Amino acid sequence: MNGRVVSERYELSALIGQGGMGQVWTAYDRRLDRRVAVKLLRPDHMAHGSDADEMRRRFVRECRVTAQVTHPGLVTVHDAGSADDDLYLVMQYVEGADLADHFAEHEPYPWQWTVAVAAQLCAVLAAVHAVPIVHRDLKPRNVMVKPDGTVTVLDLGVASVIDTDTTRLTHTGSPIGSPAYMAPEQAMGGAVGPYTDLYALGVLMHELLSGNVPFAGSTALGVLHRHLYEAPLPVRRMRPDIPEPLEALVLRLLAKDPQHRPSGAQEVYESLAPLLPQRGVPSGPLDPTRPFLRPHAPWPDRATAAPQPAPVVAPPPGRPDVAAAVDEVKRLLGEGSIARAVDILGGILPAAAAEHGERSPVVRILRKQYATTLMDDGQYRRALPELRRLADDRAAEAGPADPQTLQFRYDAAHCLEQLGEAAASIAEYRAVLPYYENGGDQARAFDVRHRIANLMLAVGDHTGARHQLQSLLYDAERTYGPYHQLPVELRRALERQSRFHP
Repeated sequence: MNGRVVSERYELSALIGQGGMGQVWTAYDRRLDRRVAVKLLRPDHMAHGSDADEMRRRFVRECRVTAQVTHPGLVTVHDAGSADDDLYLVMQYVEGADLADHFAEHEPYPWQWTVAVAAQLCAVLAAVHAVPIVHRDLKPRNVMVKPDGTVTVLDLGVASVIDTDTTRLTHTGSPIGSPAYMAPEQAMGGAVGPYTDLYALGVLMHELLSGNVPFAGSTALGVLHRHLYEAPLPVRRMRPDIPEPLEALVLRLLAKDPQHRPSGAQEVYESLAPLLPQRGVPSGPLDPTRPFLRPHAPWPDRATAAPQPAPVVAPPPGRPDVAAAVDEVKRLLGEGSIARAVDILGGILPAAAAEHGERSPVVRILRKQYATTLMDDGQYRRALPELRRLADDRAAEAGPADPQTLQFRYDAAHCLEQLGEAAASIAEYRAVLPYYENGGDQARAFDVRHRIANLMLAVGDHTGARHQLQSLLYDAERTYGPYHQLPVELRRALERQSRFHP
């Protein structure tokens, strides 16, 4: 719990996202007694003096304009303003998973899902561009997939406030925005328009279809250079099952010259329409094809769903009903309500420990579920201490080489990686690596070595990273052969690195 109250109304609860420009919190609206999401931006991190004051004025103005754009696929803006040193934007709290997490949990992403997501995004972009407004920062982290399969676009108008000629570069010289999704004209400081969002849509589709953004690199400027000068790899080379028209559409969206891209979101939708699924049965919650398979149907389908658990009855004082809480968490997770599940687990853990004992099987199961759910919710900072505690307890009982101990430590390293603590993540990965190698888990050992190499690039150790990648390539080719996905990816990474760091 944070405890801070913004504008005497919005009580911040849990940090759910953080970047160089600000933070996103779950919060409670005290006046209307509802859950909301609050985005905090720090103008002093992006501009100085009078520029920061101008940014505050422009932020409120932009929020007023974007709040007038109504579409089912746009997050509802409730309020905006400035408080202390922050600009704040209060939005509808959207349950579900952001597209980046959704993609990570379902890789390889079905191409039909990509078509369904893109078609929904076209509908949103068409409404936005008609105003006209340009989103400027369309990317998976700014798209939510709700339990009913519909998608919601976040952060409309925010990028237009921070992405100007006077604030394009921070004091470190890094571009403001998301280089991996940035159109060439945007990267060069040129005029942006609807065609800029279409390029970002192409990057997003390429990532969902191929598993990677078309242009990656170890530095922002390196990525932007590739956007400007390199041709994207056609997605069918990695996944031949993808329909040719879909590949052709992605390549058109990724054209360097805006005039060579589709004329608008409507044209993109018309190209996608023949590939959309027909009526059928969704695969489950968070299936983005659901709106096309069962348009306007209630969700979840109560007629065919599993029997619902009995209502949770409040236990007597001092006697928490752990079983009922666990059932409720399972139900919430099944519906995609990860944050609410986190709240329940975090609240029941102290009471369960007091009743059953900290080292009891019940508490350990709860703590493991809590850590997993925090990671699913992207709350890596909160998950990290739980994973370390679980790893220490398991190691004390079963030893450091126990598979569950190693999994907890691997997940802790992943949290550090996501938090940007590259050096600490490298140390943690290196600590578990010998156990995977000696235990014969070759696939996990290769994965850890690959992650270490990428993290070495992040800390600027290009020579060490190159040696790590070369060694891994040699071992991977001996194990899998030269045409396996891993050796192919490693050779591509080495080629990229040699181009920018010969």
